Amino acid sequence: MKKRTTDHLQQELMDSPDLARFLTKNENLFVNKSIAELLNQLFERKNISKAALAKQSGMSEIYLHQIFAGRRNPSRNRLLCLCYGLGASIEEAQELLKLCGMAQLYPKLKRDAIIYYGLQHGLGLFEINDKLFDENEETLF
Repeated sequence: MKKRTTDHLQQELMDSPDLARFLTKNENLFVNKSIAELLNQLFERKNISKAALAKQSGMSEIYLHQIFAGRRNPSRNRLLCLCYGLGASIEEAQELLKLCGMAQLYPKLKRDAIIYYGLQHGLGLFEINDKLFDENEETLF
């Protein structure tokens, strides 16, 4: 079976007169992973310990372990902190936000543009928080 793009799936959804049939037909295409599963996938691709990740993400190890165990769901800000801690690329961060059902970074918003810039240029979380603060924008933590 040929792989179907998101655009194709969206068009099929718009054209479908029967939602139940569309859902049944495309069941295997829906993302069914928890935030913890998605984060664990990204974490496994990075060369970092959870202790270092907690420190670089500005959160306690206990809270971090709760997130990775699926007992806590992080806010968008905390998810972005984890992206900084993991050294995630823009593409990885955007995909993670999207799959977690959160708004992707939108460069037309000043705050998001600053966060985007930091990820793109490999800046640290604390440096980005300082830039957000300097621009009178809400910090990530």
